[in-house]
Amino acid sequence: MILMNALKHINSHMDDLISDLQSLIRQPSVSAKNEGIEECSILVKKLLKKAGVKSEILRLKKGVAPIVYGEIKSKQNPSKTLMFYNHYDVQPAEPLDLWDDPPFSGIRKGNKIFGRGATDDKGELITRIKAVEAYLKTTGDVPCNIKFVIEGEEETGSAHIDEYLKKYTRKFSCDGVIWEFGYVDAKNRPIIGLGMKGLLFVELSVNESIRDAHSSLAVLIKNPAWRLIEAIKTLRDPDGKILIKDWYKETTPLSKNDLKIIQNEPFDEHVFKKEFGIKSFVGSKKGLDAKKALVGDPTCNIAGFVSGYIGDGAKTVLPSKALVKIDFRLVPKMDPKKQVSRLKYHLKSKGFSDVKIKIFHGEAAARTNSSHPFVDQVKDAADKSFGTSILNVSNAGTGPMYSFVKILKAPCISIGSTYMFSRIHSPNEFARVDLLKKTTKCMCLIMHNFGIH
Repeated sequence: MILMNALKHINSHMDDLISDLQSLIRQPSVSAKNEGIEECSILVKKLLKKAGVKSEILRLKKGVAPIVYGEIKSKQNPSKTLMFYNHYDVQPAEPLDLWDDPPFSGIRKGNKIFGRGATDDKGELITRIKAVEAYLKTTGDVPCNIKFVIEGEEETGSAHIDEYLKKYTRKFSCDGVIWEFGYVDAKNRPIIGLGMKGLLFVELSVNESIRDAHSSLAVLIKNPAWRLIEAIKTLRDPDGKILIKDWYKETTPLSKNDLKIIQNEPFDEHVFKKEFGIKSFVGSKKGLDAKKALVGDPTCNIAGFVSGYIGDGAKTVLPSKALVKIDFRLVPKMDPKKQVSRLKYHLKSKGFSDVKIKIFHGEAAARTNSSHPFVDQVKDAADKSFGTSILNVSNAGTGPMYSFVKILKAPCISIGSTYMFSRIHSPNEFARVDLLKKTTKCMCLIMHNFGIH
């Protein structure tokens, strides 16, 4: 009866959920530019307070985005604690000219709410807050202790999350973590993620001369772009295999249970290819191989390459420098620091000592064992709220999940309302109202299951 009342509350208060989400979207919070971060943290604190959650703003030092912390102690079950980890910062909105409406408008069109952060991660955050609010408004209690850890640096790599977790380990202690997002596939089935890949982001550069020159001098002056192209071609083969010595040394094969889950996970290659306008996958992967790659294959991706003239028309120039940004996705057992050493040794051994390396970010991968009881509790909630759900061994993307697993010793599971084609990190990002509603109900069911087991 208590659970039913909470679910009914969600049905009758969707307008309030939408209004609060629009308020969040309309407050810019671009961590890459330090735009609106302080203001948004204050707004999130107010929304927690409005929901009945005791909250505070935690700080490390000047220049570091604050964490908004919220906590509700359960009267009926004070022995178990569930944490909701989210973030209030968003990606830059550029290119602005590709948006149909202003990126921070929060405009609603039918079943969609548009704006930067509509899904990633303000839409997800609001479902967690409103689920807790539904219990508090109808019963004055929650099925288990609830904690909110809402950071403001996720989109720039969560550079200080380790420091926060270490400083507030006792305050943040919990028995399980619901991660900041979760994808919903083209058939409206939530994908329950049990892990995330790690990330190593680097910048390689070559400086040849003190200034750009006329391209006729290419017979005498070396072109740094060619030099950099030659270097990066040694990193990877055409099928995506990374050629750096010992890159895969510590990795372990997917378990039988992992492979079973992957085999059962639906993946519509045709829909995926149509959405992105592509004809084939890397290495001509198909079927199970494509699904296994998303879960368990490391990557070496060129995220950006800059050199010389890139404007309209022609300019016969020989550039003085070239720069490439590369992100490597990592799998469990890969240590980012060790992989950096291997990258440096590789370039040196291949004769590219002149290539400068700048390290931006390193993050290890994490996974929750599929046999953990928490998994069944979340899946049961998802099945009841959405009709059916899909288990996923590991998300292909990256977040600071490893830090939570390592420091808090708690299993982490991602589930949420992020429609897989909702254009996150792109112009015209949107959240679907129907999925926000189902996810809010799902969070209520997760709290219920977590509390009774």
